[in-house]
Amino acid sequence: MSAFTSGLLFVAGTLAAVAVLAALARKLLGLRVGVLRTLVAGGLGLVGQTVFALTVKQPVLATIQFGVALLVAVVFLVVAEAVVPTGALGWPNDWLRAARRRLARTRRYSQITKIAVRHGLGPHLWGRGRAGDGLARALRMALEDGGVTFVKLGQLVATRGDLLPADFIDELSRLHSQVTPVPWERVRDVLAEDLGRPIGEVFAEVDPEPMAAAAIAQVHRARLLDGSEVVIKIQRPGIRTEVVRDLDILSRLARTLHNRTRWGAAIGVRELADGFAVALREELDFRVELRNTLAVAAGEEPDVVIPTVHPGLSSARVLVLDRLDGVPIGQTVVPPDARVGLADALLRCLLRQIMVTGVFHADPHPGNVLLLSDGRLALLDYGSVGRLDATTRAALQRVLLAADSGDPAALRDALLELVVPAHDIDEAKLERALGQYLAAHLSAGGTGPDLEMFTALLRLTARFDLAVPPEVAAVFRCLVTLDGTLTAISPGFDLVEGSRTGAFALLADKFTATSLRRSAADEALAVLPMLRRLPRRLDRITGALERGQLSMRIRLLSDGDDRRAVTAMLDQVLTAFLGGTTGIMAVLLLGTTGGPSVTRDVTLFQVLGYNLLVLCGVLVLRVLFLMLRR
Repeated sequence: MSAFTSGLLFVAGTLAAVAVLAALARKLLGLRVGVLRTLVAGGLGLVGQTVFALTVKQPVLATIQFGVALLVAVVFLVVAEAVVPTGALGWPNDWLRAARRRLARTRRYSQITKIAVRHGLGPHLWGRGRAGDGLARALRMALEDGGVTFVKLGQLVATRGDLLPADFIDELSRLHSQVTPVPWERVRDVLAEDLGRPIGEVFAEVDPEPMAAAAIAQVHRARLLDGSEVVIKIQRPGIRTEVVRDLDILSRLARTLHNRTRWGAAIGVRELADGFAVALREELDFRVELRNTLAVAAGEEPDVVIPTVHPGLSSARVLVLDRLDGVPIGQTVVPPDARVGLADALLRCLLRQIMVTGVFHADPHPGNVLLLSDGRLALLDYGSVGRLDATTRAALQRVLLAADSGDPAALRDALLELVVPAHDIDEAKLERALGQYLAAHLSAGGTGPDLEMFTALLRLTARFDLAVPPEVAAVFRCLVTLDGTLTAISPGFDLVEGSRTGAFALLADKFTATSLRRSAADEALAVLPMLRRLPRRLDRITGALERGQLSMRIRLLSDGDDRRAVTAMLDQVLTAFLGGTTGIMAVLLLGTTGGPSVTRDVTLFQVLGYNLLVLCGVLVLRVLFLMLRR
């Protein structure tokens, strides 16, 4: 046999041994492990076996040598799983992408830190700052410099009076985003790319000067080939990358606060950040705004104009709408004789969306409300929309009815249907607190209904660790924003009193003779199948009682997830028990003197003891591996 053939056989035998060791190690651990680290484990096991054989020089210990190789392979897999869990990193191209993302995140961290230090927030980052008169203003200016993500976060927090003191709420309410329009050449590329064809094949004319520019998009006037006047909302180039990167930073920060601070977990900072991220990502996809606009328009709104969209010309970064001839409320003066009527119309529109259709405009600030040339109002920009299911809408109605009737017990029950308690609460104490709340804001001797009552209710829920779901918080945020818009339309307009009147009018419309008959018919159709089966079931139950044969069967662990969890737990317990048993047996055998001799220095008991010791190590490592993978 030639040297080349011998070498080839040696390599083939080595690879086969590595493959066998790798397969056995992965099989013993009982879970799927990556191919690369499994082959590395097999190679290390073979090296360990070779080193052990050269050190001991006892041919009779061949089984122990193989056990040592297997043990080394399993040890490597367990250590690798502890340091870098399976799936945490992919192939080298994934590593490079992860490294680039980490580098970009680090640069952004540096930029944010510099902005905070420049505005005097440095000591507060390291927990050494003191609250002062200028802290709220410094925070607002830092958020404005931080970019669109931080501006919108500040605007969101400004509506949560239960989270921050009043001076911070007042300051953050002034947040605005000063943006410079993007040059038409860059915006034109986005428009042409998303249209998938030359702009001239769709539009007869497009004004290169934007009529409005915001942080996420800017709006241009245009005319279709058929002569229709439209506006094109085009997303700013590169804004998606910036927002996604900042949302990743905010998510990591929120999770750190949730895990390391009690107040972070109490106010639900992680859930707040997640809800904010979902809403902002939706704003980046204009197809969501398109669907939102169509959903709101389907509600047959009689009081306020909803813009008409062009689905065939819109995309994720482009939205085409019919042009409305009007001026934003914040840039005009409403005629005195029309103020109250327009404010009532806008309030009825939002209340109908919240309480009846369940799809409502979540950001009705003055810039999103147009006063049209025909004297009507139009509601624009449906990138931020709230959605309420029928159960939540019913609970909101019960809250309103209980508050208006001054019944703290009914208000407590309705409120507990809306919020999520963090733990068992003292319902009697909550009822007393709600009674005091009603006395302060809605009783004859109280301060009277005002916008502060919404903030007070949120603070009360926070005091009892009642987490407000994002969709319910969106309702309060909408009402707070709407109050400023109604004041701009009609100074002195009472949002709370108007809401009470409008809401009860909507509820009265739901209880007409026709609607009641329809509701009764729907309920009857739902209950009828159960009523048909009820006599037979009652007959069987009474017959079993008469014969003394009534029994109940309860299936434990009927859920598949429960069975899998118990099976996994039993597997770990039994494996740990077997590992401990084999370890004790190995120690006893190794400590036993005498017995049949296998070689001059090794007895049969020692061979068995060493093998059992290896088996013990493998079983214990399997349990440890399973714990790391949970």
